[in-house]
Amino acid sequence: MNYMKTAILLAGMTALFMGIGALIGGQQGMLIAFVIAAGMNVFSYWNSDKMVLSMHGAQEVDEQSAPELVRMVRELSSRAGLPMPKVYLMDNPQPNAFATGRNPENAAVAATTGLMQMLNKDEIAGVMAHELAHIKNRDTLIMTVTATFAGAISMLTNFGMMFGGNRNNNGIGMIGTIAMMILAPLAAMVVQMAISRTREYAADRMGSEISGQPMALASALNKISGAAHEIPNMDAERNPATAHMFIINPLSGERMDNLFSTHPAVENRIAQLEQIASEMGAVSNLTSSASRVSGVTGPKARPRGPWG
Repeated sequence: MNYMKTAILLAGMTALFMGIGALIGGQQGMLIAFVIAAGMNVFSYWNSDKMVLSMHGAQEVDEQSAPELVRMVRELSSRAGLPMPKVYLMDNPQPNAFATGRNPENAAVAATTGLMQMLNKDEIAGVMAHELAHIKNRDTLIMTVTATFAGAISMLTNFGMMFGGNRNNNGIGMIGTIAMMILAPLAAMVVQMAISRTREYAADRMGSEISGQPMALASALNKISGAAHEIPNMDAERNPATAHMFIINPLSGERMDNLFSTHPAVENRIAQLEQIASEMGAVSNLTSSASRVSGVTGPKARPRGPWG
């Protein structure tokens, strides 16, 4: 299903890209934009994950350089039934994280140094489980391709403004260029919002199932959200088209980029996690009752995290 979503996304972004090209350079501009978009479709499928990781200065780590994080991701991946993804660290004081990659076999999770310093082990596990849920749901290809195209659309609209658009394009001229400058980034943001908001709720739920600790994820979201408004993420500010990939919006809110948030309200996400915790508790109680009735002895059934 997500492959179909990706195909629709690519078609829509290509059409938008061609429309901008037509406004800038008429029929010839549209043709050039189509060629560029076709190349971007191929490039973004194979390389956009590397591009996004590079934008945020992410460095791959292993069990020698970050043993606890790598072991944690390996154990959570095993619980999720996923191949072990590559693990990256971003030297950034803002606590945050994202996942990327075209499929589970070619995936990566990235966390900031701020996340590792500000959250406890269970909270970090909750965040990593959330990112692994994106990989399991195959959200990462859509997220990364969207970031690549949204960034390209912003650059193309700036290019159009710089050169004044196509003044002979049926009288559209500067008016058309100004409209393009406003509407094209908004269209890209609408696509990002539609994709991002629903996938965050789904990843919170599946991440809770992977880690077994929904309230640890709720606590992590609360901490990250509070710190994200206080601690700037300069790499994200320079690349706002990637904001929707993070577990919490990394932008400071001082730019217009935050007018349309790509993330659901943290309060709503925490409310869902509280409901999930309640559901898990009910299941745990039912399991314990069934064990007592059947005479089965053993440890009390409860949702378990990766460390017991």
